[in-house]
Amino acid sequence: MTMLDIAQPTTAARDYHTVRSTVGVYQVTTPLVRITGDDRLALLDSFLSKSSDFVEPETVREVLALTAGGDPFAIFLHLELNEESWLLARNPVEVGALRDYLAALEVPDEVTVEVAPAGWGATAFEGPQAWSVAAQFVDYDISGLTLHAVTEVQVPESDGAAFLARVGTTGEYGYLLVSEAPETAQDVVLSSASGIGGGAVGDEGLARVQAEAGMAVYHRGLAGLSVNDADLAWMISWDRIGDFLGSADLEPPTAGSAKLTALASPSGTTFATGTAILAGAVQVGTVSWQTPSANPNEELVMGVLDAPFWVPGLPLRAEATDGTVVPLTTVTLPRVFAASSHTRIG
Repeated sequence: MTMLDIAQPTTAARDYHTVRSTVGVYQVTTPLVRITGDDRLALLDSFLSKSSDFVEPETVREVLALTAGGDPFAIFLHLELNEESWLLARNPVEVGALRDYLAALEVPDEVTVEVAPAGWGATAFEGPQAWSVAAQFVDYDISGLTLHAVTEVQVPESDGAAFLARVGTTGEYGYLLVSEAPETAQDVVLSSASGIGGGAVGDEGLARVQAEAGMAVYHRGLAGLSVNDADLAWMISWDRIGDFLGSADLEPPTAGSAKLTALASPSGTTFATGTAILAGAVQVGTVSWQTPSANPNEELVMGVLDAPFWVPGLPLRAEATDGTVVPLTTVTLPRVFAASSHTRIG
């Protein structure tokens, strides 16, 4: 890990610093899905990678959905309330593609699936001071809303329904506010955040923090990678009872599997997607994408590396876009010490 240099020469770096030091607010643009009916968990079990057998009301979990051929379709946040289930894609997914995917499933009688339900939206806010923004939505000590918990709340100046989940994407404290009055909810959150030095953040600064926390796929997407190549096998319940969509084509990862790996390079270097990553003169992987340059300490590159070259601390190299051969080093994630790890809630 590296300690954070707070220099902020660009908009992306300023947004990055906002998330790392106070609270960054952003509107979630991927579509929500609301599922109602007594047999809704049976529907979820038919296509999600983790069983719903022990899912408790008012909890949140992260799950993977596959295509019929066993490739990743989307990473979903599954929010379970008392009478309904909600899904929210973590990686970029178009509304039409999501509708087509869900329409192909066998939906039990009396179960209703709504993609992008009218009037609903989500705002997220993350950072070491995010808890102080969340505190205005509950009438108890905000530390009582534990990680992966969700509770119904009231948005000030709104009569619409809403719920708040303690869940994030950055390794800092994170909350997700889903509301039937999303514009009002966004305004309330932004107003509160601005009072403690926070504010709205853009995609690039946020994407860099997510990448440093180990979730670069949230911003960049799954890029056509397999479950194992994308290092998502941990999201599969391999011992669950019953098949789910695409599970017949899954193969458990082995010590010899290639996988997506983070690599650090000198600040200012850039690499094209598909660039060969070399150990000596031998190609051992390829660049999948480069994360935004928001942390001035270094560049962070994601590449699929053959075994055993994904071990941390290994010196490799690749040709940068300017034609020079640049050193790369495999690194562990999270890459930066989160301020939230030593900031108390309350």
